[in-house]
Amino acid sequence: MAEKIYIFDTTLRDGEQAPGYSMNLEEKIRMARQLESLGVDIIEAGFAISSPGDFESVEAIAKAVEKPVVASLARALKKDIDAAWNAVKCARHPRIHLFLATSDIHLEYKLKISREEALSRIRENVRYAKSLCDDIEFSLEDATRTDLDYMCAVVQAAIEEGATTVNLPDTVGYSTPAEISNMVSYVRKNVPCIDKARISMHCHNDLGLAVANSLAGVEAGARQVECTVCGIGERAGNAALEELVMAMKTRHDRFDYETGIVTEEITRTARLLSKTTGVKINPSKAIVGDNAFAHESGIHQHGMMANSKTYEIMTPESVGVVKTNLVLGKHSGQHAFTKKMEELGYTLTKEQADNLFKEFKKTCDRKKNITERDLIALVEAQENPEMQTWTLDSFVVNSGNRMTSTACISLTKNGEKTYQEVASGTGPVYASLRCVEKIIKHPFSLEEYQLQAVTEHRDALGEVLVKISDESGVYRGRGVSTDVIEASILACLNAVNKMISSSGPLSSAENSAQKMSFENDMLVGHTDKRSE
Repeated sequence: MAEKIYIFDTTLRDGEQAPGYSMNLEEKIRMARQLESLGVDIIEAGFAISSPGDFESVEAIAKAVEKPVVASLARALKKDIDAAWNAVKCARHPRIHLFLATSDIHLEYKLKISREEALSRIRENVRYAKSLCDDIEFSLEDATRTDLDYMCAVVQAAIEEGATTVNLPDTVGYSTPAEISNMVSYVRKNVPCIDKARISMHCHNDLGLAVANSLAGVEAGARQVECTVCGIGERAGNAALEELVMAMKTRHDRFDYETGIVTEEITRTARLLSKTTGVKINPSKAIVGDNAFAHESGIHQHGMMANSKTYEIMTPESVGVVKTNLVLGKHSGQHAFTKKMEELGYTLTKEQADNLFKEFKKTCDRKKNITERDLIALVEAQENPEMQTWTLDSFVVNSGNRMTSTACISLTKNGEKTYQEVASGTGPVYASLRCVEKIIKHPFSLEEYQLQAVTEHRDALGEVLVKISDESGVYRGRGVSTDVIEASILACLNAVNKMISSSGPLSSAENSAQKMSFENDMLVGHTDKRSE
């Protein structure tokens, strides 16, 4: 029987530390529940000591999920361990994950302590953590640049004091697969009590080797891998969960292991991450990119028609890419529509189904052929009704290459009163968003703007992602429409409603003290060039 590899997901901790990937409490809980549906074994929910907000989110996630172990990171300090434990103790399966650097360069220049002092601190703090929680993971930060014999001494000490998992991270993404294999093998051979703990790998992707290094560790005896959805994380990121899992599943002849991952949930999980963070998935991203199952070459297409295995080593369906014919249209009823959404994997409340069906009908009036990608875009752009302070009533925009763009927009507040403003700008989107700012009387800055077509052809839905900020934080929004100006306004309102829900409206005095803050050169066609 194949051995199990435990999947430790750190999207909500290490992944969220990457620029542009921060999430609010509601978004973290939604992501954690999707990770539970995906089947991850351990969710690292955050770094509880880092801020009151992080503590709150770790505690909320610990209460929100049932099956996975919920871990909080902690330095080898009593105050960190206390914070971690207080945050996860309400979980059904809590874990404290503490760490200390062990490489000479970190000991000398960062911690300024000797090997002996570090070893003593590790023993003391693992022992203390064990007194609070049965499930303890200890990580040797910068393990791959740590002397092997000293590494073995540290691992042995941690296990003797109660660690049930020992993590050997490639913190700076420096190692090669052969070096990882040698390190894990050396530890297994030279630590007498190693059978009392599980070895874990946490590899960064600075040299593009995170997945290869993690798999090398697994082949050498590691039984836990630490990864993130789409490989997000600090600097160049982490090992990508979907790549690790599908490598083991597709190449079962080479990797005779099993995971608890429901692979059909992979694409949905990646899309939720993209929707939540506003960062698009690179089209060429392995497993979950739009091009992962696309074939343009004539030779490839000919082979695919003969036998899909000629150019596809896994089926799209195996990772949750649904390929069926859409039969919905402008004459379809709500029952058929709701059933189709269920087939696509979306469970809707009656209110959600009603609202989405209305948007579907509007799209049918504008667009001749409705695809599943259109439906997915519509459902992912839906806003929580409880957060819809402002909704779009109407808009008119005048724009041209020899005139200043002008927008007239009407917004409805809380479904009751409608407000209207007129504004001008160097482009139609700029003018429209200035209108929004004037109506809501809450200044904000536009940090990012992305526009792309959801599908092909001239009547394609346009999807707009924006990131706005005020003095309280950063907020992301998404809008979808066949009209890119409307999509832009909807995306802005989506973000504005989150901003207002989070911080509340500013007073008139605060409004007058702040200036309009859009960049004058903001253009409709501007896109963010970052990728996964």
